[in-house]
Amino acid sequence: MHRGVFIFIVLGIVISLDYYVFQGVKFLSRNLSSPTQSIIKYGYWGLTIFIFLGSIAMFAGLIDRSSTFWRTVIFGTVFVSLFPKVVFALFLLTDDIVRAGRWLVAAFQSSNQVGEGASEISKISRSEFLVKSGMAVATVPLLTTSWGIISGAHDYRVRERTIVLKNLPKQFDGMRVAQISDIHSGSFFNKTAVKGGVELLNAQKPDIVFFTGDLVNDVAVEVKDYVNVFDKIKAPLGVHSVLGNHDYGDYVQWKSKAVWEANMRDLYHAHGAMGWQLMLNENKVITVDGESIGLIGIENWGVGFSQHGDLPKAYKGMEELPTKILLSHDPSHWDAQVRPEFGDIDLMLAGHTHGMQLGIQLGDFEWSPSSWRYKQWGGHYQEGNQQLYVNRGYGYIGMPARIGMPPEITILELKSA
Repeated sequence: MHRGVFIFIVLGIVISLDYYVFQGVKFLSRNLSSPTQSIIKYGYWGLTIFIFLGSIAMFAGLIDRSSTFWRTVIFGTVFVSLFPKVVFALFLLTDDIVRAGRWLVAAFQSSNQVGEGASEISKISRSEFLVKSGMAVATVPLLTTSWGIISGAHDYRVRERTIVLKNLPKQFDGMRVAQISDIHSGSFFNKTAVKGGVELLNAQKPDIVFFTGDLVNDVAVEVKDYVNVFDKIKAPLGVHSVLGNHDYGDYVQWKSKAVWEANMRDLYHAHGAMGWQLMLNENKVITVDGESIGLIGIENWGVGFSQHGDLPKAYKGMEELPTKILLSHDPSHWDAQVRPEFGDIDLMLAGHTHGMQLGIQLGDFEWSPSSWRYKQWGGHYQEGNQQLYVNRGYGYIGMPARIGMPPEITILELKSA
């Protein structure tokens, strides 16, 4: 399906939802003064028109998609208004189903009670209790989404875990590995908060830092204003990075291949300017006190996404090293190729899922809608001697918020078995 057609279908569904929800709004405001009703009406539809026109302008290129301001305003408005409307609509639908059932019963009874049917059916009206309940419940996603933008988007959390590796050399026992992923610099709207996250990472005093892809949303220029933020990330054994699916600009209509290639060069340069060692289907030996482990970094390889990664190429030369760590953006790579074909890769670090930026965490219980799409969507996984850790992301995309799924700075302590 053509992208433009898809967008108009989605907008059509959203407008239909708006119209349906407005019937409930009209019902609740029916006893208010005429001026108040007019304010509610024009305010409601004015917001819908803004979302409609803003979305079209952004996807048509009339508004710069790399503009942090417009991304935040348009996407923020969409999500803050959409979730409450969906909840309210479910209550309205329940009420309409009940009314339809009562209408059918009244219509059936009227066939046996001539003269009374029309009057009975005409008495069936909306349930004020259900509509008011729907409006009250809809305030919950309104408040949580708003809070997810204001606070949750930059509420950086450190997650620590011990990773026991069977053949890890003793010189690496206790090594602190920091991982961040999915920065999506084009989405940021609070540079001060982003700096705070970097300071929090450095405060953990990691021995080495890994970044597992998606530095930008679409184009290299997005990271320009944040190079002097992320270049502050330091570690004795360096900062190593790989690319994610968004880094290739697959979601942009490029004027020519040459323009795309120039954009990729700019992106590579940004990694270098930050002091990050970008790994493009290659490997590196990490040595401490005469003992070594292997680090493998590949380009994006994911089920359902562009596959630029070449693991056989990147692996070559690592055969004899006792411990191997793989940086690969998409966790689906683990089951699809890593475990079946490279059984001696001890640990893979990934990101990509963001935990869908939405979830529930209660003690040891954690759930995200991302689990519907990815078997391994966040945290630690192990199969035999092979392990995977999926970082839930440092940034955000689309919805400029995080609700119950805060941005993550991972600290893994490596231990010898």
